[in-house]
Amino acid sequence: MSESPYTSGTTHFGFRDVAARDKQKLVGQVFTSVAGKYDLMNDLMSLGIHRLWKRYFTATAQVKPGDRVLDLAGGTGDIAALLRERVGKTGSIVLGDINAGMLTVGRDRMTDRGLVAGMEYVQLNAEALPFPDNSFDLVTIAFGLRNVTDKDAALGQMYRVLKVGGQARVLEFSEVTPEWFKPVYDFHSFKVLPRLGKLFAGDADSYQYLAESIRKHPPQEQLKAMMAAAGFARVRYTNLSAGIVAIHDGYKA
Repeated sequence: MSESPYTSGTTHFGFRDVAARDKQKLVGQVFTSVAGKYDLMNDLMSLGIHRLWKRYFTATAQVKPGDRVLDLAGGTGDIAALLRERVGKTGSIVLGDINAGMLTVGRDRMTDRGLVAGMEYVQLNAEALPFPDNSFDLVTIAFGLRNVTDKDAALGQMYRVLKVGGQARVLEFSEVTPEWFKPVYDFHSFKVLPRLGKLFAGDADSYQYLAESIRKHPPQEQLKAMMAAAGFARVRYTNLSAGIVAIHDGYKA
């Protein structure tokens, strides 16, 4: 089961146990630090493959012209930009992020790309979404769920704001499947990544946390069960790149 911070009073921040009330602040500090180098962060963590993962994630989403989409932990707008064409001129996308720095970077980049119409930006907490029930045709969260303190609450909120028949999609680092690959992946995560973070971003600690947060995130089957417990129907997942990341899908019945 995932942590229950509101009953236990503690949760994890990477490999450290911290008071649940402090995790949001600590995660905020990490992403404030890396906001200006978010693409570099993802390139270092994924060896550049994150761009292909995001394209597949959005290309296979259940979305059509006229739909209203909520992209949680929207970061610098990569997912929103890829979905903007798919929802068309009559559709709309809400890009939400808890971190003001990330949200500002995302808004500026979308504006620079000329993607202005049909876009909204909301600073929000995924555990308590400020939207009515049945508001969105599609809810996405890419590389953000592992940083949420109460993942069950966030999944419940995603379910609540979806319209009946709507789809929720989670793209997240997950558990690699080939046993031979695990030590290679661990070496890259814990030895190489923090050093690259220090070299290119001047911030080894944030990259160390990000590597640790991946290992603390629920693996594929556990997250599938959590989504089902939140009410989603037809929950399934697809591993990409030997399970380095996984896409989880669920629908509001």
